[in-house]
Amino acid sequence: MSLTPDLLLHAYSIGVFPMAKHREDDEVFWVDPKHRGIFPIDDFHISRSLAKTIRRAAYEISVNRAFSDVVLACADREETWINAEIFARYQDLHAMGHAHSLEVWDQDRLVGGVYGVSLGGGFFGESMFSRQRDTSKIALAYLMDRLRQSGFQLCDTQFLTPHLASLGAIEISRAAYKARLQLALEQDADFEAPQLPSPTLLLQRMTQTS
Repeated sequence: MSLTPDLLLHAYSIGVFPMAKHREDDEVFWVDPKHRGIFPIDDFHISRSLAKTIRRAAYEISVNRAFSDVVLACADREETWINAEIFARYQDLHAMGHAHSLEVWDQDRLVGGVYGVSLGGGFFGESMFSRQRDTSKIALAYLMDRLRQSGFQLCDTQFLTPHLASLGAIEISRAAYKARLQLALEQDADFEAPQLPSPTLLLQRMTQTS
């Protein structure tokens, strides 16, 4: 079965997502984990050191400025599940307004970012990368704020890792995830609507809701 944008969106709507064994593997398989990682959108943890880094405002943040570059950076590691077909189809979803990236820049250099898929009130995080200390965490902080401001009800992380758990992610059962998914799909959310907050406003919002 060939991978198409519509098939991808249907897969997300029923709680599954695609992966490849490695970048050179042409085959794509579907994953439906028994246990699912999610970020409670109002419970992202900002450490004192991360807050200090954000407050310094040394980085520029953008949304959907360099989607392809973010995906390529996420795949630029020894082992990756992003093969050529997955890369191409997510470009299609981006063109359709269903895949988004948030970028962290050090002047003109892309140093961190995150990307994922939006459908209804659900955001499905795919991958993130960091080329400087804490830049993936900075991207996640701005992403969580954007999801709150946009009306998203679910942020999927696929799997729970120790790193994500340290930032507030939790693990729930497949059944619990799919129940939350159905509720989220009934909502409307616009990823591109909010303006990017200043570092001060971002930290104020995080403090109020954490």
